[in-house]
Amino acid sequence: MPDKSLILLFLKAPVKGRVKSRLAAGAGEEAALELYRNFILDILDTVKKSGYPFRICFYPPGEKKAVSDWLGEQYPAVPQEGDDLGARMENAFSRAFSEGFTRAVLIGSDIPDLPVTVLTEALNSLKANDSVVGPANDGGYYLIGFQKDSFLPRVFRGIAWSTNTVFRKTMNILKGTPLRVHLAPEWKDVDTLDDLRDLFERNRNTGFDKSRTLAYLIRHRERLFS
Repeated sequence: MPDKSLILLFLKAPVKGRVKSRLAAGAGEEAALELYRNFILDILDTVKKSGYPFRICFYPPGEKKAVSDWLGEQYPAVPQEGDDLGARMENAFSRAFSEGFTRAVLIGSDIPDLPVTVLTEALNSLKANDSVVGPANDGGYYLIGFQKDSFLPRVFRGIAWSTNTVFRKTMNILKGTPLRVHLAPEWKDVDTLDDLRDLFERNRNTGFDKSRTLAYLIRHRERLFS
């Protein structure tokens, strides 16, 4: 079977008051919306640099127009389907594998400074491993992937999402199987104003300093961080 890889990018429709609520609590809803738009555009740039096919998976399902009006029709986009985050991720993988993809990695949109090398290394790791997981510093994960033949839907079931136990419980499930699991480097989600300040400080002299997110933060740093 020919190798076919896919990147699944999970995002929310950029609607004011419905994205980045914890960030909005410190920065305001308008700033949180603009920042989230920049996060998505920056991570999209990274995904495109990888050279792999990708698919945008948006939420809520009824917001296709909001997504296409913003990003245009040039990107493949499908709704996330399921009653909770776990079901939506499970269904996204199931759909990809049913369409003939042999490897898939799913990432979120709270990691605007993720380097393309981390993404490509995660996909490449699936040539010799059954699964890959990228732990986030807050106890969750920012990336998860599987080979088609080793896909394990139950890692998405019975998890208390948006808690600091997500990564640990996911790994406990994986360790109870014969699957070979590769760990990607730990990365930092951007969920709060403190996370945003840390993103700004650690990236001022990196390749990410030319990003849309950093440009926005430079313009508004006094209002956001004073």
